[in-house]
Amino acid sequence: MATVLVPTPLRRLTGGQSKLTVEAGSVGSVLHALDAQYPGIVAKLLDEDGNVKRFINIFLNDHEIRTLQGLDTPVGESDKVSIVPAMAGGQG
Repeated sequence: MATVLVPTPLRRLTGGQSKLTVEAGSVGSVLHALDAQYPGIVAKLLDEDGNVKRFINIFLNDHEIRTLQGLDTPVGESDKVSIVPAMAGGQG
């Protein structure tokens, strides 16, 4: 099963869990499997067209999925999926 690292802002949807395991064949199916267990996650990550929101980065191991096959990127049993919200701000 793949391990999913959940960022702090989404942990309220996962009962506070920071690591989850999911059996799925692609990054997209990982997200939908998570949403089946923890409703509301997909709405936070994907836009109305089913694409990853522009301020969300999703990594498979150490590679951002936009540089791979996007949501169709295959996921193996020992892979790690990291969800990383983009950060903005600071002093100008």
